[in-house]
Parts: sequence; structure tokens; C-alpha cells
Amino acid sequence: MAGEPVNLNEFQELAKEALAKMYYDFYAGGAEDQYTLKDNVEAFKRITIRPRILVDVSRIDMSTTVLGYNISAPIMIAPTALHKLAHPEGEAATARAAAASKTIMILSTTSSCTVEEVASSCNAVRFFQLYVYKRRDITAALVHRAEKNGYNALVLTVDVPRLGRREADIKNKMIAPRLKNLEGLLSIEVDSNSGSNLEAYAKATMDASLCWKDVEWLRSITNMPILIKGILTREDAIKAAEIGVAGIVVSNHGARQLDYSPATITVLEEVVHAVGGKIPVLFDGGVRRGTDVFKALALGAQAVLIGRPVVFGLAAKGEHGVKRVIQMLKDELELAMALSGCPSVKDINRSHVRTERERLLSML
Repeated sequence: MAGEPVNLNEFQELAKEALAKMYYDFYAGGAEDQYTLKDNVEAFKRITIRPRILVDVSRIDMSTTVLGYNISAPIMIAPTALHKLAHPEGEAATARAAAASKTIMILSTTSSCTVEEVASSCNAVRFFQLYVYKRRDITAALVHRAEKNGYNALVLTVDVPRLGRREADIKNKMIAPRLKNLEGLLSIEVDSNSGSNLEAYAKATMDASLCWKDVEWLRSITNMPILIKGILTREDAIKAAEIGVAGIVVSNHGARQLDYSPATITVLEEVVHAVGGKIPVLFDGGVRRGTDVFKALALGAQAVLIGRPVVFGLAAKGEHGVKRVIQMLKDELELAMALSGCPSVKDINRSHVRTERERLLSML
């Protein structure tokens, strides 16, 4: 592809050229038929924007806060695994790009740089994404390391009692490198002749018994606020608000877990209504344009998380690529706000979008 990429999809093409097939498939792939993977992106196309005119948009303010921390725009970096497969500097480069972009990065437990390496790479607000392992002492050790190294919140991923079936990884016999954060805590030699060693590793370590009472346990061992990532229904959103977590991330794990779970943008409003403003709702899944960010905000998200585009930016052009990906989304969001008559993030509201359901109802 000639020249500088002008949008996120072009970064994906560059990443595809730059990465070994096994690694590109690992980042890009979803579960089983990849129905939800496609629908996460496609569902945004079924929502239209209702712009207001003759509003003074000579100044656009995209800044917002998440858990009281100021960010330059409602666009954060989602936790994604193994950035060193994309670029030798891995998560340290991603963290520097996040800091330069004045936004929050959520570091994955399964990162290829340690909690400590990322903390020392630059000064910034960052959160830590946590998996709960069968051995609770390992989970507790990770939490204490994150706290000690200045991470500002925990993002507990709750949609992986078992690993989703990612057929590309199975075909490619994807071998994940050792997880740096677990060195000295967990040594698992897994035989993966039957497919990807990720699957074997998850089966051996992930706690399928994880339930609501374990969130209480987690709160008892840390002072960090806890957000729950992986909520897709009203029922679970109500429960999360009742037990007093600090926030929710509406997410289907980038469509890597349960295929035919709903596209996240189609359930965002249900979750937002369920919590009734008691706690912030963040959004994850399928964001590829500034207009997607605008739509998620209009449906009640406080900010969006971007996963794959960040990794593709990193694979294509390192730290600079990640900065460009964030800047592109910010530029597109700024333009969408101006053209919709929204001078600030607070001005974006439910009346600015029309969902597919509303379109269908209007035809009855």
C-alpha cells in the first residue's frame, strides 16, 4: 500500500504485510465462525447520526475524565496480549504512545513486558487488567505488584472461564511465548500437539469457578478501584452496580470468546440503562472510526477502548504507529462532533443517534 495510511483499516493492511501469518491471525482472529467478530464492526454501520446545525462549533473540547483521571479524548487503550509479537519494544512502546496521547492504557496480564517494565517506561495514569487464576496467591501477587508500581485501577476480565475456540490459532499451532508477568509464579509446560498452546495454558491455569463472591475477595486485598470487563446484559450490569464495583466495560472480548454473542454496540444502551448513572460504563469492541466513538458516547459510554487497531499500529510503525492510530480517531471524532453540532463531549446525547431498532419501529 503506497503512502501514509489515512484510516485505521489501512493500518490493518500494513500490519498484515509486516506480521508473520501466525501472529497476524492471532491478533485479527475471533472465535469459531467469527460471526460476532464481523458484527462488532458491522453493527456500527446500522446506527446513523442525527446532526444538529447552526451550533457554534468553532471550539471543540474532546477532553473527559475516567474515574476522576483527565484524558484528552474518550479513547483509551484496551488490554491486549503479547505486544512483542507485533514489535520488539512491545507494551513499553504502546505505553509511551498512550502517555504522549494523554490517555489511559490498560496493561494486559498476558503482556510481553512486565508490570514493572511498563511502569518504568514513562510516567502516566494506567490501569491493570487481571485474570483470576486457580492459584489465588498468583492473582494476589499480580495485584500487589500492580498496586506497588502505581497502577491506578484494576480491570477484572470475567468472560474467560474457558478460552474461546479460535480456529486460526488451532490450525496455525500458535505457540505463545512465556508470559513475563508470570515468570517465577507459574511454570506450566503444556503439550499442545492438538492445537494452540494458548488453549492448553488457559485450561491449566484459568479458574472456571470464578463467581460474584470472588469480586469481594479481590476488593479485600487491594485499595485500587475495580472495573468489571465482559458484561453484555442488563442482569449482570445490575448485579455489578449492586456489589459496588467502580465501573463496567461492555465487552465480548473482541469476539474471541463466545461466537454469536451480541455485537457490543447493540447492548451498550441496555447496560447503561441498567446501571442508571451509578457507575461509569466503558465500551469495547469494533471501534474503527471517530463516528463509532461518537455513536458509543451518544448511547451512554463514558469512553471507548481500542484493541486491535493499537496492535496493528504498533506492528506497522511502532510507537509512532500507535500515536497515529489514536490521533486519527481523535481527528475523526473532532470532525464528527463539529458536523453534529456538539462542541464538547457532554453535548453528545441520545438524540444524536438513531439505532436500527428505531428505524424499524418507524417503518411499522
